[in-house]
Amino acid sequence: MKTVTALFTCLFAANVCVAANAGAEPPSPIKTTFDCTQAKTSVEKLVCRDPQLKQMDIELMRLYRLALTDERAVPRPDKIAIDQRFWMDARNQCGADPEPKACVIRSYAERAHQLRQGSAIVRTKDPDRLTEGPLAFRCAGLNAPMAATFYLTQPGAVYLKWANTSITLNQVPSDSGTRYTGKDRQGDYSFWQTDNGVLFQRPGSGAMSCTAEPVG
Repeated sequence: MKTVTALFTCLFAANVCVAANAGAEPPSPIKTTFDCTQAKTSVEKLVCRDPQLKQMDIELMRLYRLALTDERAVPRPDKIAIDQRFWMDARNQCGADPEPKACVIRSYAERAHQLRQGSAIVRTKDPDRLTEGPLAFRCAGLNAPMAATFYLTQPGAVYLKWANTSITLNQVPSDSGTRYTGKDRQGDYSFWQTDNGVLFQRPGSGAMSCTAEPVG
């Protein structure tokens, strides 16, 4: 099984290769799933001017459309459509958050996790996808397995969920592997994936060694 680190590396390398082969021609601009010339809410305007959020928006809509084709999805497609409307309303409320971009990233990451978790078609369609997971990890010090859904954007993000707790972490520069950090009211979190394994740290604890469980 290839790791998320490898997937991100391949994705980044592919982008470099495309840019190199394009010569002097600039890359095509990233578009959103809605018309930015008609953007009304502050969140829509934020997405339109932020490359990372544009990538997340395009990928989320791809996942949503795939979920609507999956009659075995949980919940069913008709409920997924209803949930999507509620999700959009909740996402737009990020405009009132003290850190609107962080809020929007959390919103996209959590929704991607929900769609991928509920549908086999969403998880397996399109090898060039910008999301991966949920992957399961067993971490020393956690009583429950942890699910991780990755956004392989530039920079990336990971949504982590265990027991009744969840956190979205953002990718930060790292000398080795892929590292994500973030915080909530309790303190700082870190999720670090290297060739030697995965380390997870939450507020009030040392680094926990995590082992990926088989997929499928």
